[in-house]
Amino acid sequence: MHSTTTKSQRSGGVIEHYREFLPVSASTPIISLGEGNTPLIYSPRLSERVGRGCEVFVKNEGVNPTGSFKDRGMTVAVSKAMERGMTALICASTGNTSASAAAYAARAGISCVVILPAGKIATGKLLQAFAYGAKIVAIDGNFDDALRIVRELGETGEFTIVNSINPDRIAGQKTAAFEIVDELGDAPNFHLLPVGNAGNITAYWAGYREFFARDRSTKLPAMIGFQAIGAAPIFYDAIINKPETIASAIRIGNPASWQQARAAVVESHGAIDVVSDEDILDAQSWLAQHEGIFVEPASAASIAGLFKCCDSTDAAHSFQKIREANRIVCTVTGHGLKDPDVIIGQMKKLKPIAATVMDVRRAIER
Repeated sequence: MHSTTTKSQRSGGVIEHYREFLPVSASTPIISLGEGNTPLIYSPRLSERVGRGCEVFVKNEGVNPTGSFKDRGMTVAVSKAMERGMTALICASTGNTSASAAAYAARAGISCVVILPAGKIATGKLLQAFAYGAKIVAIDGNFDDALRIVRELGETGEFTIVNSINPDRIAGQKTAAFEIVDELGDAPNFHLLPVGNAGNITAYWAGYREFFARDRSTKLPAMIGFQAIGAAPIFYDAIINKPETIASAIRIGNPASWQQARAAVVESHGAIDVVSDEDILDAQSWLAQHEGIFVEPASAASIAGLFKCCDSTDAAHSFQKIREANRIVCTVTGHGLKDPDVIIGQMKKLKPIAATVMDVRRAIER
């Protein structure tokens, strides 16, 4: 029996699913790796932490093709670059953007240049960019320095910039909000997510507003973003010249989408808050061990933020008195294998024992 499944149905991708909401036309060559359609996982133990009959869902963006949410925007950005006849991409990156840009450039058959801060990128992400064949240039500086250089090179017309300053990136990333509304049947009451360069909180808010305007949902969520204490320019309303955090993906001192993120928070009656590195790592371990979801440290900022909303009197948006039966979505942005160094450092060296049932049982019971 022959299958009637078409190539586009098999490959999927956010452009095929949400074409009418994206800046593409019949003449746009679609560069896709089957991104999107990521799990929205009901999380019973997180729900218990909130209480009051509330339901918490984790939007697991770590199962996108290159392991992060960046693929949603990259498929649109690269497809549009191909439509314009461009032959080279360029990006500044703390890791995930470089991996995604390199993969989609390889898929499209064009070149990719990655400018990154030396010594400030997780090994798993650098490895991906290298594997996909990108030209990698490390600079003595931070992400903000790298983005400044990328902006200047982009002005020459030789490259398409695929950082989140590219509006096509934001357009693609808003599809995550579409998926959440489609799966839940409406928008959630609250949406929590990490904030680095701030493109993602901007994109989600755009997606929620667009579906609401089209009567695809009946409400809009409060957007609550979390920055690491050592890299929290939006929270402190000041550029951080030397941002520091274990969560490398959000180690950004001057976010490109700062004003748009601030608008999303104000318009949605949400908040920007901060969490410590210790809270982030605790949340990373907790989520893996209690819900079976392994994320990179930056992703765990949303989970650490949820705990802060539940437990802390200092939270910018407290959940201690929210209405019953609210729905809360936490986005986790990247897979744990992206940035495994902290976990590797915690692992004990395995010492082999004799290959007998008795010795194995003794080891189990220690």
